[in-house]
Amino acid sequence: MQQEEPNFLKNLQDELSDGKAWLGRAIVMGYAAMAGLAVVIFTIMSEQAYHWFSQLYSAQPLAVLIWTPALTAAIVWLTRRYAPGAAGSGIPQVMATLDPALPASERSHFVSLKLTFAKMVLGAAGMLAGLSMGREGPSVQVAAGVMHDARRWLRPGSAMNEHALLVAGGAAGIAAAFNAPLAGVVFAIEELSRKLESRNSGLIIAAIVLAGLMGVSAFGNYAYFGSMVVPTLDWNAVLPALLVIVCCGAFGGLFSRLLAASLTGSPDRFSDYRARNPIRFAAAGGLVVAIIGLVTHGATFGAGGEEVRAMLSGEADISQLYFLLKLIATWISTWCGVPGGIFAPSLSIGAGIGHDVAQLTLSANDQLILPALIAMGMAGFLAAVTQAPLTSFIIVMEMLDGRPMVLSLMASAMIASLISRLISRPLYTTLSEHMISRVTGQPVTPAKHD
Repeated sequence: MQQEEPNFLKNLQDELSDGKAWLGRAIVMGYAAMAGLAVVIFTIMSEQAYHWFSQLYSAQPLAVLIWTPALTAAIVWLTRRYAPGAAGSGIPQVMATLDPALPASERSHFVSLKLTFAKMVLGAAGMLAGLSMGREGPSVQVAAGVMHDARRWLRPGSAMNEHALLVAGGAAGIAAAFNAPLAGVVFAIEELSRKLESRNSGLIIAAIVLAGLMGVSAFGNYAYFGSMVVPTLDWNAVLPALLVIVCCGAFGGLFSRLLAASLTGSPDRFSDYRARNPIRFAAAGGLVVAIIGLVTHGATFGAGGEEVRAMLSGEADISQLYFLLKLIATWISTWCGVPGGIFAPSLSIGAGIGHDVAQLTLSANDQLILPALIAMGMAGFLAAVTQAPLTSFIIVMEMLDGRPMVLSLMASAMIASLISRLISRPLYTTLSEHMISRVTGQPVTPAKHD
């Protein structure tokens, strides 16, 4: 049976006459703008806080032996006392809220305006302490908390239900934090939703784009790490590239497994001590992070963005132990229980692996491919830790303006993620299931991942 051609004028009249639908869309767009603005404010707060820490470290390096442990302990005490749902990355919290196993009455444990505010303040405080953490993962929870509040104004049966609002908010956080709207859309599909329903996919993408535009309006349309010059890759680059990918997959899988074991309370002496004395544990962890920072002349403090830029430009003067010490500092910072993410530190660890492999395998004539190996390390290690290869390689591609390297970055992320899956379960899924189990008191059946 032949279908009738769409009647443009009638369809346009029907669309424009639905005032309630347009009101709902306007509410969603308004909240998307506020979500993007919240991420912008959080970004400014975090960068200013780390700038103050850098000034302290430059003026009195040994002062961090007191400052970092004391502030870390204070952050953990405040988090546990007033906003326990703000601890950690923020991505597992949003995933837990989206899980059908979590009762609707318990969703405020993980996503709310109160937690958004707490995440911003305590996350910036973590940067002020000089901890090895990032703001990108927390931005997911920040934006999701804002978008989730829109549900109170939307009529029942609206295209943007509670699930769609959370997906849009979480993805908008990635888009605004990295200035990477495409990564935000892929993150919504790969990590949060697994699929986008046709009736709300347009609004979700529009919300992601609008939130991303807030970041562009504040900071300009820039690539996070600048634009890289991609050389012609020949057969001489195959072996170094494979070494980078394999090392990133193996170390990323081990790092993911280590984080999962630490944050879910594996039966060991340190986890037992952390459970009984969380504030003292945080102070001790802060002291270790401070010592590592002093040993590396400040290279392991913060998210690691400056070190990545130096490596990409060929001006880095870092130890070949940088990636390992940065990994340890990030693990301890996360284990302390502060509100902070692992996205940016993972990028710097992966860059360190790529830099080390290049220094060990390349001759002086081959140094032009150094930035390519660093970029592949960034995509590979992030994909291995998160087991979200599509999001990982797109984030790196957009942060480096590295579209000519799209196939290399894709291969690095895919292979490293496959290696990681042989070592560890998906980190964020494991943590979200643990969170749901703690709230409901019931074990959550592990989801199967293809």
